[in-house]
Amino acid sequence: MHRIQPVEANALGSVLIAQAGWPVVWIGAASIVAGIAYTAGPWPLAYHGLGELFVFAFFGPVAVCGTEMVQAGRVSSLALWASLPVGCLATAILLVNNVRDFDGDREMRKRTLVVRIGRRAGRVLYAGMVGVAFAVAAGLAMVAPAALLAWLAAPLVGAPLRAVLHATDGPALNAALAATARLHLVFGGLLALGLAW
Repeated sequence: MHRIQPVEANALGSVLIAQAGWPVVWIGAASIVAGIAYTAGPWPLAYHGLGELFVFAFFGPVAVCGTEMVQAGRVSSLALWASLPVGCLATAILLVNNVRDFDGDREMRKRTLVVRIGRRAGRVLYAGMVGVAFAVAAGLAMVAPAALLAWLAAPLVGAPLRAVLHATDGPALNAALAATARLHLVFGGLLALGLAW
């Protein structure tokens, strides 16, 4: 796999700045700072119960709305609404991880959100994130009917949801982690296709 080198990254960044202006710089800088502060520094965000919030924000609204701004020169209300299910499913991926690592994180005094609210509440929150993603897609269908294409990903929900709600062993939750990432990919692709229809 080819890794992007600093010169290539600078060239790509310059193209994006030329296309969308200085907001891209601020988005990039905020993303870098958040990425570093996530698990590093004097007050790691992930270990103080803020990991899910930042994953939702940066993988949802920041990523989706930033992409539209670069491509269309604006941020629409449709993009903002579409960013919510994307952020919810990205957050669900992290929740699986934190439900799986609950005992170890608690022993290591990593105060993730799941450690703070408890494993059971973390499981329920996972189900809520998945449910909200599909509910928002259904709501988007009122203005963009083809957004319902995202519901074709629904068959991918059952297995990881059952595992997160009931499994206690690592391998089952590892499988749920991979399955949730797959759900995120397929749902996002179908939603994008539906909104571009």
